[in-house]
Amino acid sequence: MNKVYGSAAEAVADIPDGASLAVGGFGLSGVPAVLIDALLAQGTAALRVVSNNCGVDDRGLGVLLAAGRITRVTGSYVGENKEFARQYLAGELEVELTPQGTLAERLRAGGAGIPAFYTPAGVGTQVADGGLPWRYAPGGASRPESGGRAVAIASPPKETREFHGRSYVLEHGITTDFAFVRAVRGDRHGNLVFRRAAANFNPLAAMAGRITVAEVEHLVEPGELQPDEVHLPGIYVQRMVELTPAEAAGKQIEKRTVRI
Repeated sequence: MNKVYGSAAEAVADIPDGASLAVGGFGLSGVPAVLIDALLAQGTAALRVVSNNCGVDDRGLGVLLAAGRITRVTGSYVGENKEFARQYLAGELEVELTPQGTLAERLRAGGAGIPAFYTPAGVGTQVADGGLPWRYAPGGASRPESGGRAVAIASPPKETREFHGRSYVLEHGITTDFAFVRAVRGDRHGNLVFRRAAANFNPLAAMAGRITVAEVEHLVEPGELQPDEVHLPGIYVQRMVELTPAEAAGKQIEKRTVRI
């Protein structure tokens, strides 16, 4: 039952090229940056990532993106990452943009063994009708066709159905080969506690991964966490990495706002 690995490098060592990876975090809050850095150092490439956003240019998933290690992103927000936008518009990266709530539910559904569900979000738009650019042709942003961009891959139309006089679109649950999450506390059995807003997509990403790796700021012994404290039960977590004090404190702020 002891799921703790000696290092982040050991915990990610068997992740192959081409793997799919769900990653928790929102902006820079709750991002499993130590695991991401270990995967970068390992050299794994052609990753298919599912995450709300792709970090920023020099932090989180942004470091894998800048190194050319990611080929596809399923997410809901481009955010502050200029390299993400550049690669997408240049036809170097495939991007499936999906409504944020839908993405959350797709991850939860996949982890719960639910293959698909209906939602009203996106009905009457390209989310349901198809035609969203998933990948532009190389140099697509500078081409005159299709409003200045040539689309190489577009989203397909989705099934819609009416319930009680309202239209809904069918969305599929998401499962991935691996998942990375960050928690403030966890025990050796994999039970996790998240701190406030840092929970965000972390529990959902953990559920969706077939093999979930958690980095924790404070590792405790089994029994120290009270059952009603646990946000994510250890059944969803296969590997744990205890962060050093420096790693645990190494948190960045995406945007700093001050008042004079």
